[in-house]
Amino acid sequence: MKKLPFVFTLALLFIACKENKKESTLIEDISKEDITTSIYPENITKVFDAHGGIDNWNRMKTLSFTMNKPNGAEVTTTNLKTRAELIETPTYAAGFDGRTLWVNEKDGNEYKGNAKFYKGLMLYFYAMPFIVGDDGIIYEEAEPLTFEGKTYPGVLISYDAGIGESPNDQYIVYYDAETGQMQWLAYTVTYGKEEKSNKFSYIRYNDWQKINGLVLPNSLTWYNVKDGKPTEAATVREFVDVLVSEEAPENTMFGMPEGAKVFNR
Repeated sequence: MKKLPFVFTLALLFIACKENKKESTLIEDISKEDITTSIYPENITKVFDAHGGIDNWNRMKTLSFTMNKPNGAEVTTTNLKTRAELIETPTYAAGFDGRTLWVNEKDGNEYKGNAKFYKGLMLYFYAMPFIVGDDGIIYEEAEPLTFEGKTYPGVLISYDAGIGESPNDQYIVYYDAETGQMQWLAYTVTYGKEEKSNKFSYIRYNDWQKINGLVLPNSLTWYNVKDGKPTEAATVREFVDVLVSEEAPENTMFGMPEGAKVFNR
């Protein structure tokens, strides 16, 4: 009879361990679910949520889109995890395999652009607001933007030193205060310069499409600027054949083809 209390105590301990393990698993599951969004300020999280959620975006591995330009279609494909990129046009192809930036001229057409500056540029504009969820970003509240009688709150995005090719670039994401949907992007260009700039350009984001659960641009409209504020529409860039997928692209597509040149200017 003396063994019964001991056996009973063991049983209670076993049950308690099972309950603790169940509780611990539940807490772990909740933590995993919330850990991504919890690292961002409330204002930018509201914007992410209005566009399908940063967690959903982080599951994606491929983004591809086409811009129809006067000289033909420009198709950009990016591995969202490695940022390897391929830009295909009728006159040239430019690629980055994670180490080497290359340009392949087609049919005797001389490439006169700056592949280093253009690498990732349209990805950055197109993948707003999610692209400002990258590592090494500093978030601050910005002065609101008022346009045609409506005021948009803003989030100022800057970068830690050594992040990217132009760590002195700054962005301001302006959003609808009620819905959280992004409405404007203000940005500076400091490529090749060692100091920040106060000269902001403006893109309007008011034309959206839903793809794979994410709200992404259908078109972007650059605006003329006067006294540091947008005035009237100047240039519209449309995006077609958009693909965003959880499947990663083949690494071989980013490799430098025979006859291409390494771009190191």
